[in-house]
Amino acid sequence: MKNRKLKIVFNSPTVLAFVFISFAAMMIGYLTAGLTDRLLFTTYRSSLKDPFTYIRFFTHVLGHAGWEHYIGNMAYILLLGPLLEEKYGSKKILEIIAITALITGVINYLLFSNVALCGASGIVFAFILLTSFTGFRDGELPITFILVAVIFLGQQICEGLFVKDNVSNLSHVLGGVIGAIAGYQLNKK
Repeated sequence: MKNRKLKIVFNSPTVLAFVFISFAAMMIGYLTAGLTDRLLFTTYRSSLKDPFTYIRFFTHVLGHAGWEHYIGNMAYILLLGPLLEEKYGSKKILEIIAITALITGVINYLLFSNVALCGASGIVFAFILLTSFTGFRDGELPITFILVAVIFLGQQICEGLFVKDNVSNLSHVLGGVIGAIAGYQLNKK
């Protein structure tokens, strides 16, 4: 039996880049006492004449309210993302991240004039619902998808209606819907 050396591989470039860039955003936010968070990594109602408004529609998913928020999101992204990236490819995962960021950013901008939004929770929920479609075949609806949708999205809808906290449940629901649509579209062939 040969002694095989283990080597560390960069197995999921899009997911790992997202995690590292989000980490850098956290560090820069601390070094600038939150200035870069407000400028780049949080979306909120601001002038449509400000070019940063449009940039923040995408970059708000890189910012996080603290280490617990960051670690919670990145744990899910690191757990689910590599499997999804292997199945669908780096480009598709990047598209799902960008679409989720844009939709959650724009909806928050339009509906909540006094709410600042940051974090990758919408992407987490997109990945969760997308993962439940991995065994999907055209003409079939996986029971795992139904259960995941009921459990995760149902919880977010209930919390959005009855719990007042700083969690953007609408972003979670939107991310889940995006993941479900992407899962259906990518697997219906």
